[in-house]
Amino acid sequence: MPDAQPSVVTPSEPGIAAQSQAKHGFDYEACEELMRGGSKTFFAASRLLPSRVRGPAIALYAFCRVADDAIDFSDDRPTALAALNERLRRVYADDPMAYEPDRALAAVVREFDLPLELVAALLEGFEWDAEGRRYETIEDLQAYGARVAGSVGAMMAVVMRTRSEQALARACDLGVAMQLTNIARDVGEDARFGRLYLPLAWMREAGLDPDAWLQNPVFDNRIASVIDRLIKAADVLYQRSEHGIGQLPRDCRPAIRAARLVYAEIGRELEKMGMDSVNHRAVVSGKRKLALLVRASGAALVAPADPTHHFAALPANQFLVQSAKLPPGDAPAEPDQPARRSFDERARWTAELFERLAQADAKRAEEKAQADFMAYAKSHGHPVKPVVPNDSTR
Repeated sequence: MPDAQPSVVTPSEPGIAAQSQAKHGFDYEACEELMRGGSKTFFAASRLLPSRVRGPAIALYAFCRVADDAIDFSDDRPTALAALNERLRRVYADDPMAYEPDRALAAVVREFDLPLELVAALLEGFEWDAEGRRYETIEDLQAYGARVAGSVGAMMAVVMRTRSEQALARACDLGVAMQLTNIARDVGEDARFGRLYLPLAWMREAGLDPDAWLQNPVFDNRIASVIDRLIKAADVLYQRSEHGIGQLPRDCRPAIRAARLVYAEIGRELEKMGMDSVNHRAVVSGKRKLALLVRASGAALVAPADPTHHFAALPANQFLVQSAKLPPGDAPAEPDQPARRSFDERARWTAELFERLAQADAKRAEEKAQADFMAYAKSHGHPVKPVVPNDSTR
């Protein structure tokens, strides 16, 4: 486990974000703090969402983050999983524990009729991680991706009040694509902690013995070919996801397309590196993110792909789609909303945020590498001294 601090959430203090507490029954700001420490791309892209969607999206992310940390930082993962399932049971009984992510999720469940199966699928994916599962085929890996990321795509569609079968299928495609990208980007980091997510059959086809490679994870043309296949599989799903963006509310489209474009760009960075994610980590620069943000803004006016072009749901995602879909006309009505910030205002704020995040990339990457190294050394009984970054990395 990384030698870093898990997200710690305590019951909210009275008076913090009083308006949000009064309206929604939980503190959005407390949940947002959890979000800041997680995915920079998700956090930045969420700033493009209209506030009626951004709040519930933050609530979902907060619970997902706390659940993930509860497993990652536990010395007794079966007990941690049992505790999470009990927390989830209480959320759906409308009796959440007195912690903001639980209250937040309960509020989202009440307002959007969020299916239990979607959140339960996420926890099942965490359970697979705790078991140290490996995946023989790309279909097996997609089944994992459906649980840890496709479920989040479906949940986001629900809070956007978009619950047609096709829209949900495309949202799940996008989630799985992002997870495949994560796996391709983190091959070396995972291997150094004894984790292997690449399809084992693909490794054998490339002439690699998975167990032997994991004992000595070196980069060569064989592992590069496997990573390349994974990026190409992700790209297929990114393209399919484009056909769902036009089915979203117009003011939600730029945020989702921005996240899609930035994440897919990780694959382009890997290509520039010769697919060497064993020794290096692909990062999309702040300047490039800004360019993609501008490109994404057009989705508010013109859908990036024909929304009437239908694809069957990925088999791994089918159970998520069936759990969340509603017949046409049965989606919950959108409540009247007061005037909100314009998209241009949100885009300007997000552009500034991307720039700040880009400036922090080097520092965060170095801190994470140091924490990972210290955790690995500690787990193997090697004493190490912390390395204090010099001023140039601050």
